[in-house]
Amino acid sequence: MVAETFRTLFRDVHESLRKQVRGLDHGTLNWRPLPKANSIAVLVTHTLGSQREMIRAVRSLPSERDRDSEFRAEADAARLLEMIDESDRHMDELLAAVTPADLTEMRPRGDRPHRPGVEWLISNYGHSREHIAQIDLTKQLYDSRT
Repeated sequence: MVAETFRTLFRDVHESLRKQVRGLDHGTLNWRPLPKANSIAVLVTHTLGSQREMIRAVRSLPSERDRDSEFRAEADAARLLEMIDESDRHMDELLAAVTPADLTEMRPRGDRPHRPGVEWLISNYGHSREHIAQIDLTKQLYDSRT
């Protein structure tokens, strides 16, 4: 039940990402409002990378992530949509296998303090929603340029 709820929540996040990306050109997706700000392509890439690492940590599976490269990402809408579809499949597969122990036992994630798996899921869902809001703001800033 809990894992299915998270599958639904992360699928909703992915559908929001699709709506944000669909129909945008390369320039819009890769534009940065400020030199140290993130583009939409970076935010999508980073969000999906974070989710992948998180669910693998919850399942006690190894994860190789180049977080720094996520912040240099450039992509067109087709590639970002492919990445979202891949993430749906990955999340579905791993969440379908979540056990009660995965949710309650302490899990390491990189160099961060150990947390129960359910806490990682909740935290990462919130993180993902924050980036959707950032994407929306970036689109507003792009459309407001003079």
